[in-house]
Amino acid sequence: MTKPTYYAPHGGLPPQTQLLTDRAMFTEAYAVIPKGTNSDIVTSFLPFWEKSRFWVIARPLSGFAETFSHYIAEVQPGGGSDRPETEAGVEAVLFVVEGQMLLTIDGQAHEMGEGGYAFLPPSARWTLTNSSDAPVRFHWIRKAYQAVEGIEAPEAFVTNEQDVTPTAMAGTDGKWATSRFVDPEDLRHDMHVTIVTFEPGAVIPFAETHVMEHGLYVLEGKAVYRLNQDWVEVEAGDYMWLRAFCPQACYAGGPGLFRYLLYKDVNRHMPLAPLR
Repeated sequence: MTKPTYYAPHGGLPPQTQLLTDRAMFTEAYAVIPKGTNSDIVTSFLPFWEKSRFWVIARPLSGFAETFSHYIAEVQPGGGSDRPETEAGVEAVLFVVEGQMLLTIDGQAHEMGEGGYAFLPPSARWTLTNSSDAPVRFHWIRKAYQAVEGIEAPEAFVTNEQDVTPTAMAGTDGKWATSRFVDPEDLRHDMHVTIVTFEPGAVIPFAETHVMEHGLYVLEGKAVYRLNQDWVEVEAGDYMWLRAFCPQACYAGGPGLFRYLLYKDVNRHMPLAPLR
């Protein structure tokens, strides 16, 4: 397997000479946030994080996608947090796209580099430190865990994408595959964060239309993506944010792999009253 590559934003600001026309769009069914919009002026700072900034690329919005938030974090050398999560009942996935960091979960330390993946259940007590001499950049996906009586909450784990064998989609000769970090039939998990890979020219051969919300961050390559009624070109560093039932499909454009980090909510009844 060729070593994967991961796009990471570095901020900055476009020059005054740049045209304003861009691919950014927000509709009733989806949003596209191109990589060029992740400039210095749209970063956020969070409580109890030192030498850190965050691009917030998804957050719950009433009437749109409501189940998750998605940050891209940048932590400078010596930075991090001893109290990263301030809200109770929140689970998370961390995915490293550049640099090195030390993640400590319930007292156990884990060195994480590019491709590193961590699942953090709502009960986990965790801290994060960048003890290297270069910035670390990683995705932080958060969701309010939906506990179910009689089903245990999942435990924390840390792994790396390169230690996970992709599962080919049936009937595609391996041209479309998904790297799954948890068993899809493990009902303890109410969200999946996976990596989807397409060979050049591979397709999603129908317009998927389903209840799961999505966040898709392009890690590598380019494609033409069908979002609701539109065909949109996307490339490494772009983000697609889809509400439930937004039709979706794609053609992978080549010349290399097209890969994205994918969030979706799973394994729970549809709530008939507001979650508490």
